[in-house]
Amino acid sequence: MSSHIELRHLTYFLAVAEELHFRRAAEKLFISQPGLSRQIKQMEAILQAELFIRDKKKVSLTPAGHYLKHQAEDIFKHLKETKRQLQLIGGGDTGEVRIGFLGSAMQDVIPSLLLKLKEKLPRIKTSLEELSNLSQVDAVLKDELDMGFVRLAKVPAALNKKTVFKDTFSLVLPESYPMLTREYEGMERFVEDNFILFSQDYSPYYYETIMSICSDAGFVPKVSHKSVHAQTIFKLVENNLGIAIIPTALQYGFQMRVKFIELKDIKQRALLSVIWKKENRNPVLQNCMDLLFDS
Repeated sequence: MSSHIELRHLTYFLAVAEELHFRRAAEKLFISQPGLSRQIKQMEAILQAELFIRDKKKVSLTPAGHYLKHQAEDIFKHLKETKRQLQLIGGGDTGEVRIGFLGSAMQDVIPSLLLKLKEKLPRIKTSLEELSNLSQVDAVLKDELDMGFVRLAKVPAALNKKTVFKDTFSLVLPESYPMLTREYEGMERFVEDNFILFSQDYSPYYYETIMSICSDAGFVPKVSHKSVHAQTIFKLVENNLGIAIIPTALQYGFQMRVKFIELKDIKQRALLSVIWKKENRNPVLQNCMDLLFDS
């Protein structure tokens, strides 16, 4: 009997761990149930650890089994990523970087990065996916994204985070709002207005920051609507359903009947950060990071 764990062992183990049923796992693997049971017992003997609790009614994972399941899933993810990168290299490219982003990052940061990549590292492929802050964190942790652009105060210890853009906030008012932009004297004026904000689930850091801006002015905003899209927020404001506060960079590219007042005198700033996994093994990630911070 071999004294080493092989990939086939992990494949068999994951099938049972996912199905929690030896017959269904064996059918999934196209092998006999007795043969699968022998492979699992051999694996447990090599590891000197019981991986499954078996009885007549059910199969469940032991604590050791739960740990191995996570480790095995990571191993296969890394193998899949390695195969993908090798295929790109073999096809004449140097690799691919997968980027997650919030819509506001598309105003300047990501287009600038893509142009630099096209100019200096044209053989690196990029893929983009717009996701919420927390979805990006989850995808980067799972090696489904290489980097993400988020607005978060903190991230898990397994990730790096670095600010890439510091922006002011701007107040968004309907074009017909009974106040000229030059008449703005402070947020206290808007205590009775309804506010339209990005959803707290979509961007908790943004939501808390807006709350603090209003708190500094002595009131808690009345939130009438929430959205995850800037265009939706502007459309609601345009139709006199409330007012909004957004990162200033978001105002560009939209043609709507709204007016903006940049809040230069408040202490809060809209920080956009890049996140990436400390143990990311993608060979082209560092090249992208170097270009991102190359001024």
